[in-house]
Amino acid sequence: PYVIVCNHQASLDLMGMVEVIPDHCVPIAKKEIMYMGTVGWACWLSGIIFIDRHKREDAINVISQTARIMRRENVR
Repeated sequence: PYVIVCNHQASLDLMGMVEVIPDHCVPIAKKEIMYMGTVGWACWLSGIIFIDRHKREDAINVISQTARIMRRENVR
C-alpha cells in the first residue's frame, strides 16, 4: 500500500488527478467538493473519500480508518 499526496490548487484539479493516479487508488478530497453539483456526484460515485477539514478530529478519524483498511486488506 502507498499514499500519494497532491496539493491541488483548485477543486476541479481533482478530476485531472484521477486520470494520472494508478488503478485501484482512491483519492481523499475535502468535503466541500461533494456539494459541487455534477462534479460532486461524479466524485461520490467514483468512491472518493471525503474529509471535513473544518472538523480536525473527524478528518483524522476518517484518514486513520482508511489507513487501517488499506493495511488490513493490503490495497493501494
